[in-house]
Amino acid sequence: QVQLVESGGGLVQPGGSLRLSCASSASIFSLDTVGWYRQAPGKQRELVASITKGVILDYADFVKGRFTLSRDAPTNTINLQLNNLKPEDTAVYYCHATSPGGRIDYWGQGIPVTVSS
Repeated sequence: QVQLVESGGGLVQPGGSLRLSCASSASIFSLDTVGWYRQAPGKQRELVASITKGVILDYADFVKGRFTLSRDAPTNTINLQLNNLKPEDTAVYYCHATSPGGRIDYWGQGIPVTVSS
C-alpha cells in the first residue's frame, strides 16, 4: 500500500500562487503515473496534471501555462506549482498515483485550495 500525503494548500487571492506537495511512501520511480486531480463543490473530480513513466506529461487545458508539475526523487515528492490562480481554481486537490501496469490507484486525503479576495 502506497501512502500519499499532501501539503501546501490554503487561501490565496486571485493572481496569487501556491505550491502543493505530495509525499509518497514509495519511490516515485516505482509508480507508473503520478499527478494531481481536483474536485470543486458540486463537480466531478478532474485531472489537473500527471506524468506517466517519467516521460508523458499531461496538463488539463484550463491550467496550461499556469500550473507546473514536477517530481523530486530524493524526497519522493510530487509537486504542483500553481500560479496566476483564479477563483474557479477553488477546489480540493488530490494527489494520485498508480501502481505498475495501472492496476491499483492510490489517492491522498485531499487538500483544499481557496482562491478569493
